[in-house]
Parts: sequence; structure tokens; C-alpha cells
Amino acid sequence: MVRDLAKPTVIAGGGIGGLSAALALAKRGCPSIVLEQAPEFKEVGAGIQLGPNSWRCLRELGLEAAVKKVAVFPEALVMMDSISAEQVVSIPLGGFETRFGAPYALAHRADLLNVLLAACRAEPLITLETSRHVKDFADDGRNVRITTAEGHVYDTPAFIGADGLWSTVRGQLIGDGAPRISGHVSYRSVLRTEDVPEYLRRWEMVLWAGPKCHMVHYPVRGGELFNLVATFHSSRYQEGWNSFGDPAELHEHYKNTCPDVRLMLSKIEEWRMWVLCDREPIKMWSKGRVTLTGDAAHPMLQYLAQGAGMALEDALCLSKCLDEADNVEAAFKAFPLKRFLRTGRVQLAARLYGEFYHAEGVRRELRNEYVKKASYEGLAWLYDPG
Repeated sequence: MVRDLAKPTVIAGGGIGGLSAALALAKRGCPSIVLEQAPEFKEVGAGIQLGPNSWRCLRELGLEAAVKKVAVFPEALVMMDSISAEQVVSIPLGGFETRFGAPYALAHRADLLNVLLAACRAEPLITLETSRHVKDFADDGRNVRITTAEGHVYDTPAFIGADGLWSTVRGQLIGDGAPRISGHVSYRSVLRTEDVPEYLRRWEMVLWAGPKCHMVHYPVRGGELFNLVATFHSSRYQEGWNSFGDPAELHEHYKNTCPDVRLMLSKIEEWRMWVLCDREPIKMWSKGRVTLTGDAAHPMLQYLAQGAGMALEDALCLSKCLDEADNVEAAFKAFPLKRFLRTGRVQLAARLYGEFYHAEGVRRELRNEYVKKASYEGLAWLYDPG
């Protein structure tokens, strides 16, 4: 175990990645301070998919029972063709837990964050602070001094940037500019289950693949709500995760889809939108006593539903590196070297899946023929225990 972590590690970012990192450190007896720039710890967005790899991480953090109370366990992963309304494939999930040692679950992002937050608040080694926007930091080789935009100063033996896609910490540490704009945008919302047409209230994760667009819907919060996400190609760019979407723009992109897709979209009156961005994979995201985790280290497109999963894996891997090393610098150097091939593969595979879902013409028909033979073994590389 690293000897100089008696003083709290500072973590920038109070989302899923930052809170899971704090919990993983606490389980090894390391105190931490989590700095959240917003006035409260709050998750934007709606639904989240938790594959077996994510679930195993939650289990290791001691959160399985709490997450089970807020999760939905779908019966199948379904792909529909949004033009023909054909069901291309339905992959039953009944054997997932036996095959991968953990289930496939769906949850509301706010519910998952609240589970993490409650666990952090119950942990005496974790201090949570809001309205703390990290402005800059300086690593002198023995200590990292962090300054916030509000004028607060923190001295720490280790600094973790878990501050997301637009990471301030990454900007200073790596300096590789703005994220890569994918050319895709997502509109998201939730529907009360009673507002979903009864024949579409499927206890499944359903994806409607279409030309340069797709739509996903699935139940969350015990079936009380349905999460709805519509993604399409667009040149629009607006930084952030919580802008209002333009319904006219949305309906224009889906005007040629089948009635079921258009019916679901018509049920939503207010949409939130975000521009999908990622970055090229890099091999090293640590320098000295500073490292990055989650989207700050390896942001990825949503198409494999693995942003949270990779952040959870990071938290546990980083804590184990600190457990195995003699000093912070050695632990932080080892951490990305253990992770970059896996996270890089997910980053690049997510891009391919985006093109796959949005295929048109002959590519669409070839995709459908290929997917008809699909099984969850195709994602064994992602879900198998490492």
C-alpha cells in the first residue's frame, strides 16, 4: 500500500466516476475529498444500462443490494428495423448471470448516483464538497496544490480528475484540446409508463436501428418510467449535457421511420439534447501525482453503453494499483498501462457500432442479415471477468 496517503486524496468530479473512486479508496482505508463544481451532487440524463462488467464492479463496491432495489432486469436485448418495423433479433437475457457471473440491468442515472452518494455519505473517510470548480493545480513532486475558481486551496498527495468529457484537469495535464465531435446528437427524455402504448411496453431493452438515426427505449425505476433516447446525424454543436432539444429538428430526422417509432417520439413534449463527442485513445493519462479516470481519461460514444462501466472499472483498478505500489507516482503510472488497451478498444468499437446502427441502403440489409445470427457471445470480450 502507498505510504503517503494518510492525507486525503482529492477527486475532481462528483459523478459516477468520482464517487466510485472515493468508495474504492475508502475500502482500502484511504481518505478522500470529492469536489463537485455544481451546487449539488446531481446526475443529468435519464436511463443507464449496466452490463455484467458494471454489475460486478457495483458488487465489489458493496452496492449490489442497494442498486437491485432501483434497477430493472430486462428479459431481452432487441433490435428492430425502424423502417420496416421488423424485429431483427431478440437476445434473451435469462442466461446472462450464469454465463457472465452478473446480470444485465437498466436504471435511472439519478437512482444509481443516489446509491453511490448515500454510500459516500455513510463513509467517514469521504468528504463531499459542492460548488468547487477546479481552476488549476501544481504538482511539485511531493504534493499537489489545487486551486478552485471560488478561491479554495487544497494540498493533497494525490489528485484524480474525474471531471468528465470537458475535463479541466485533462486540459492542464494532457493539453490535447477539445473533444472530437462525432456528428451525432442525442435527444433524451422519459415517459410515464401509462403514456407508452400498451403494445410497446416491453420489459426489454429495445433499439430501433435506422438510416443515420436510431431510437432506444426501455423501462426504468421499477417500470414506473420509460427511458427514451433518439440519436441522429447532425452538424449541430453545443457543449454540455443538458440543453433543450428542438422537436421540429427531431421529427424531421425521423419522418421516414415506421409508425411505431414516430408514435413513441410524438409522446414527448420536452427533450434534452447533447452532442456526442469522444477522443482518440491514448496510452498514458497520468503524470506524477495526477491521474484521470472515466470520461476525463477515455471518453467514448454511447453505442456500447459503457461510459459508466469503464469509470467503475477504473475506480477499482486505480485503488488496486495504489494498494500494490510503494508510492503514488508508481501507482498512477501503472494504472493507465493496465487499462488503455481495454478502454481504447471500447472507444473504437463504440464508433463502429454507431455506424452499424445507422446503416442505410444495402449496408442496412446486410446488417440485418448479420444481426439475425447474433448472440451475446459476441460481447464476451467486454462482459467476461477480466
